[in-house]
Amino acid sequence: MTAATREPSRPTRDGSAGLLARVIALPPISPRRAGYLVERTWLITRHTWLIIVSGFFEPLFYLLSIGIGIGALVGTVTVDGQLLDYTVFVAPGLLASSAMNGAVYDSTFNIFFKLKYAKTYDAILSTPMSAADTAAGEITWALLRGMFYSAAFLLVMLALGLVASPWALLALPACLLIGFAFAAVGMAATTYMRGWQDFSFVNLAVMPMFLFATTFYPLSTYPEPLQWVVACTPLYHAVELVRGLTIGLVDASLVVHVVYLAVMGLLGLRVAAGRLEKLLLR
Repeated sequence: MTAATREPSRPTRDGSAGLLARVIALPPISPRRAGYLVERTWLITRHTWLIIVSGFFEPLFYLLSIGIGIGALVGTVTVDGQLLDYTVFVAPGLLASSAMNGAVYDSTFNIFFKLKYAKTYDAILSTPMSAADTAAGEITWALLRGMFYSAAFLLVMLALGLVASPWALLALPACLLIGFAFAAVGMAATTYMRGWQDFSFVNLAVMPMFLFATTFYPLSTYPEPLQWVVACTPLYHAVELVRGLTIGLVDASLVVHVVYLAVMGLLGLRVAAGRLEKLLLR
């Protein structure tokens, strides 16, 4: 009788965790096979390295024009009671944005061309590689590109004296997580696009986040209703995570940002793998 009464209580005890595990449960992925796709992409893109390198300069120009130029007029910004030079405040936001941009644009435009025009995935999926392996390989390459931008930008920050804490060593792994989250969602979104015109929605999503997700202004400057909207955006969590590490504001809130981005990436990877399988194998 006791056993019978205990059995139904199990789903309620860990119901929310079990539901989350079922939602983000991933199909089997072979790191070795996914690595082959990363190697293939590297062999192709190393001949067009100038295109990849050019993506680094956009956040750098923003840092020089807004961070340093406008920063001379703004002076200082108060964040959680800590007075910061405006350039020190802006730089982490641009670092997180560079990780996002590198991952998003590689996981959208390139993926769409391979999917709709080059028919690359039709050939790949005729091999032992699965849709999940393909999605993992493409997302890995996209986040590596974002990681390249982030590493280069972090070196610029160090050279300009814009890193205020040794916790900044963790900013690079944080940018890797940011790249994973945005690359996975970007690839998932690309599988729903019907033509090049749909890429206007990518800019419609990325540009407002870049401008308003505390990249250039503290959250407290917005009206309270808008603060809730901003706090729900992925780039807000990315910016706050990197900013907390680079200026030394390390507390439990950073865990929330990490969990948000990790769940976002896993959900995106699952959707991308499922959509590729539906589009190409069924």
